[in-house]
Amino acid sequence: MKVVVLSGGVGGARFLRGVVDAVDPAGVTAVVNVGDDLEVLGLSVSPDLDSVLYALAGLADEERGWGRADETWNALATVEALGGEAWFRLGDRDLGLHVVRTQALRGGESLSTVTNRLTAALGLEATVLPATDESLRTWLDTPNGSFDFQHWFVARAHRDPVDRVRFEGAASARPAPGVLEALHHAELILIAPSNPFVSIGPILAVERIRSALERRRVPCVAVSPLIGGEAVKGPAGAMLHRLEGGTTPAHVAQCYAGLIDALVVDEADAHQIDAVGVRPIVTKTLMRDAASRRALAEAALDAVAFA
Repeated sequence: MKVVVLSGGVGGARFLRGVVDAVDPAGVTAVVNVGDDLEVLGLSVSPDLDSVLYALAGLADEERGWGRADETWNALATVEALGGEAWFRLGDRDLGLHVVRTQALRGGESLSTVTNRLTAALGLEATVLPATDESLRTWLDTPNGSFDFQHWFVARAHRDPVDRVRFEGAASARPAPGVLEALHHAELILIAPSNPFVSIGPILAVERIRSALERRRVPCVAVSPLIGGEAVKGPAGAMLHRLEGGTTPAHVAQCYAGLIDALVVDEADAHQIDAVGVRPIVTKTLMRDAASRRALAEAALDAVAFA
């Protein structure tokens, strides 16, 4: 079965783990958000791509929800002691990946090419693609000023309410090689339980990716990131309330208007599915462990049977 998953954030990476457990990983393509990418200490960091790579390779820190397991912080401690930039936490193991990526990019490789090499080096069967090889960056306009994503999310702990989300570079960004082909040949397209605005929004801001979803001939199923109207972690709930006017399944579905055929919602939100506007799929969506991740993925994958 050929499945494409649009993914961003911790929820997206965990969901992908469930998908590759439920179907042949060789048929899975992850199209991943790059709007969060940044340069730290001269290194090119792609947080969402890294979260996917670590999750699929079984290297992710499940407790923190980001970075690598069994991490140490000696390099960062030295940076901080010497007065360097330490607000964005990079562990020693994590630094190795960023060094390899940075060297490749400076040597003229594209982000998709080096990501493919990293995927192979980690022994992954699934295909992992950045949404675009070009610079596309998420900015948040707030009452306290405008901030790039990482400064808003990490340095300012996403405490500023968001009035607008915009994507610098989106107008000229082209899909990375392989993205449109994967969407064209997919039997099912899934949108992970990621923040619709800052995790999936940058992917859909690439015009030809959005157009491919609008012209899809196969089911597209989104998984709501909310349980009982609240985000498990992060600012998705607050952003939906402020930017969409509420946190019901219908408000989540509205973020993907014209792009999805079904929405997976948690049992805690089952009483609010009447106005969703697409076919609701009700199940348990909290991903506590491998079994619950796989069960959620299987609920979304079952949409093919109803197409």
